[in-house]
Amino acid sequence: MGKSELEQKFLSLVDSYKQVIYKVCFMYATDDETISDLYQEVVLNLWTAFPRFRSESKPSTWVYRISVNTCISHLRHNIKRPETVSLTMSMDDLFPEESERAQLQKLYQLISQLGELERALILLWLDDKSYKEIAKILGMSVSNVGARINRVKTKLREMYNH
Repeated sequence: MGKSELEQKFLSLVDSYKQVIYKVCFMYATDDETISDLYQEVVLNLWTAFPRFRSESKPSTWVYRISVNTCISHLRHNIKRPETVSLTMSMDDLFPEESERAQLQKLYQLISQLGELERALILLWLDDKSYKEIAKILGMSVSNVGARINRVKTKLREMYNH
């Protein structure tokens, strides 16, 4: 595969999954600048790994795995865990109903208080990924994914009720 063809396939992949990448970055950042930095870092890591992508997993699984790992690595090396996650204008555009935005803001505020792995689990679960896909993305067993997601959901319910 020539360089130009490789670049075109990569650009197409990034275009197809840009919302997934943004969503993962949004879950691990507190402001637009950090989200943008994380997004660029994820795209760079995707580009670096792209020539070795062998399609043994679905592209979405591969993109999620690199996105989550990049964000967690960035978080561990550069910033403390955020206390809140603010909504950006793009979120307002995605959720024009004020009550829906308020619920989403509350949910993200609670999720931001979770640990790194818990955030990744709930993000993927909220995005309707199967336990099998989540296990593959995070390098866990399917039964472990199920148990941990149930614990995270219980924890979020308790946090919401307090």
